[in-house]
Amino acid sequence: MASLLRQIVAGPRQKHPEAGLDLCYVTDNIIATSGPSSTFPQRAYRNPTDALVKYLDYKHSTHWAIWEFRAEGTGYPDSEVYGRIWHYPWPDHHPPPFALIPNIVASMRDWLKGPDTKPGRVVVVHCKAGKGRSGTAACSYLISEEGWTVEDALFRFTTRRMRSGFGAGVSIPSQLRWIRYVDQWTKHQKLYVERQVEIVEVHAWGLRDGVKVAVEGYVDEGRTIKNFHTFNRYERIVVDNKEEYPIPTTSPTISTSSQSLPIPDNKFTTTEPQRTTSSGLEAGGSAVIFRPGQPIVLPTNDLCIDLERRNKATYGWTMVTSVAHVWFNVFFEGHGPENHGDAATDGVFEITWDAMDGIKGSARKGTRALDRLAVVWRTVICANEVKPKLPQIITEPKEGEPVPESKAADWRNAQHSNLATIGKDLGLRTDSPVSVNVSKASSLRSTGSNPQHSEEDHLKGVKVHGPSGEKHITHEVGGEGQPRVTASQPDLGMPKVKSPEPIAHMEEGKRIWDIGLGNQASADVSDQKSRQDPDTSKKHVPGQILKEGV
Repeated sequence: MASLLRQIVAGPRQKHPEAGLDLCYVTDNIIATSGPSSTFPQRAYRNPTDALVKYLDYKHSTHWAIWEFRAEGTGYPDSEVYGRIWHYPWPDHHPPPFALIPNIVASMRDWLKGPDTKPGRVVVVHCKAGKGRSGTAACSYLISEEGWTVEDALFRFTTRRMRSGFGAGVSIPSQLRWIRYVDQWTKHQKLYVERQVEIVEVHAWGLRDGVKVAVEGYVDEGRTIKNFHTFNRYERIVVDNKEEYPIPTTSPTISTSSQSLPIPDNKFTTTEPQRTTSSGLEAGGSAVIFRPGQPIVLPTNDLCIDLERRNKATYGWTMVTSVAHVWFNVFFEGHGPENHGDAATDGVFEITWDAMDGIKGSARKGTRALDRLAVVWRTVICANEVKPKLPQIITEPKEGEPVPESKAADWRNAQHSNLATIGKDLGLRTDSPVSVNVSKASSLRSTGSNPQHSEEDHLKGVKVHGPSGEKHITHEVGGEGQPRVTASQPDLGMPKVKSPEPIAHMEEGKRIWDIGLGNQASADVSDQKSRQDPDTSKKHVPGQILKEGV
């Protein structure tokens, strides 16, 4: 019965022939697996922790260690894997805080290639399904430590992890953007500078009715996504003359150009918080500027713009028809690596609706909420309104140096469906009076989700692979006469420490504005050349709508 449940949850994926485990060898020394569990009912349809440990013990003796990335909790205590585990958790369906990347790849490097490394060591990466977060970490290691190209790393992970015709192993646009950030970081001395960032304005073209726009970011070392601000109706300026600012029809692009088009005073209204139709609904298809009443300051370079569109139903209900978000990092958008850490102190990130992240890691976003979005940002060291925090220089730990590790999430949280299936979806929700100023039809409280459907989405199309790419991993685990490794605690040869104190200085270097990273959501990620804006002296003036096509 348990085996049948695992097949139902996994969908069209290959099962391990003997042990029934969901795992694959990305390379000879990197194993990707879905998250194991030691509690019921999860262990009935996921890899049982003891079965995974039994296989790894037999196949790799004491030469394996786990890297886990589950902010929702692992589902098993560290003791069940002999404490041979490294924790770098962040939320499902999202890219990691970039500050985690240097420590993730350095800890893997030390385990596989450090001075005390023993032959035959392997890294076991897992998140929930062993796809998005695991694939982001595995590809980041191959790019930064093994010299792989972005395309080769993504192609290898997809071909080893996914069945043909079921999409890419790493498919979420923001996670793909982060992998290209890793490539950018690797090519320029692996230097990263963490800064506080302020959102000055958000510009939207083709904004439909009932759309909620929120600014989010990471806290708690990346374990938690915090809503820093939700724009209300009094913070939006609607541009009346849409014909003068046509909606773009070009393919998705990223731009950090600061050029803008001034808006004459008679082109927009500030007397009314929002434009309405005869039916009382918010006007759709508008060009809108969202300007916060108070400074929105995020603690890191990692920013998220979250969109949700709601239509008013009846009897206290609201219908959610659109859900989408996008993550970007202003250090890379400001060309920090190319300028020895001296990234631009302000800029504009621009993206189209089709290039944004969908619901729970899928391409599904519902009906169109807008056509194009631009975020005007600046570092708070330039803003007099907020007390600035000194930048923190983060470099990859060298071999032999202690590698910081994040605090693990409570492993028991993974057994609670309300935590393990966190995520927004379409459908009916209860109407909330708290968000009345956000939209004519609004709610932030969901009536529930379907954990079984979420499980199928996570593991759809996943397959297993052996270290040489073979489809079946032939082995016997713990049979009569087979060797069995004792559960003694091995010496990992790597000290674990917490994060060091920040270094309060930056190197000088010229600023480059436009990096031209791609936004593809498909597996076929093309390598685009960096583009530079020669006119970096132009600054964005708050209140100016950005010119189309910039």
